[in-house]
Amino acid sequence: MRIFYSDHHTLPLSSGHRFPADKYRILREKLIADGIVDEQFLSMSTAATDEQLLRIHTREYFESIVNGTIDPKAMRRIGFPWSPELVVRSRHSTGATIAAAQTALREKLGINLAGGTHHSFADCGEGYCVFNDVACAVRELQVNYKIGQILVIDCDVHQGNGTASIFQQDSSVFTFSIHGAKNFPLHKEKSDLDIALGDGTEDDQYLAELERGLEECFQRCKPEFIFYLAGADPFYRDRFGKMKLTKAGLMKRDELVLGLCSRKNLPVAISMAGGYALDLNDIAEIQSNTVRLALQYSPEAKSL
Repeated sequence: MRIFYSDHHTLPLSSGHRFPADKYRILREKLIADGIVDEQFLSMSTAATDEQLLRIHTREYFESIVNGTIDPKAMRRIGFPWSPELVVRSRHSTGATIAAAQTALREKLGINLAGGTHHSFADCGEGYCVFNDVACAVRELQVNYKIGQILVIDCDVHQGNGTASIFQQDSSVFTFSIHGAKNFPLHKEKSDLDIALGDGTEDDQYLAELERGLEECFQRCKPEFIFYLAGADPFYRDRFGKMKLTKAGLMKRDELVLGLCSRKNLPVAISMAGGYALDLNDIAEIQSNTVRLALQYSPEAKSL
């Protein structure tokens, strides 16, 4: 069993930047310190190849990012300043999700300690998302491993608009997003199933709606593989979440999703997705709980 990380590739952000890039390193260190994962099972990710990225992204967008020729307005939409380090980091984060998916094929579970860049479209990025890691991993499974229908369960508090757009006309991928109705992005795309919740949504309502949504997913599709975006941003202390979920509620969310995958004996690849609490230790605790629960549901991962 391997768990993949890419925080060794750092982003050169200003001290006042709103994106909490240190959260990835803090999560990895917490998993080791708390004894959830032995360090020997953590693997530095490899970079996604040009071929893997170009299955999803247009050549024009891809080359503008890689070569640094992207229009400044398009770069502002992404939210990061362009840098060679951003390109390297984005390639490796995408590569980590691809590697997690390949691991899940063998062992039923694969984990990327970052990823979930679901605001990236085929021809542009936005919302701190450069390349769409899950979309690239979906295509890797379909092209090289002949996997049939795939289900994307997106529990980030912001709609997975890029993923929805990429697969909107693709019946081989079922996209499910449960998110804030009035949160970013302002313009929502159409997923196969969207559940939009109001500001201030608390544990009980969220969990009931999620359970209903999961039931509908399996009524409408027969997946062979699941991607789970386990955002920490529905948390009540998240700066951008607008919801009121507790850490206990988020653990129950993970139990709903991962328990269902386990009962149906389906492989699942997990990406951490969003998390913007002021205290980065809150994000790390929420996401380490996700990893711990995932390992409990995976017999193949007991050796960690």
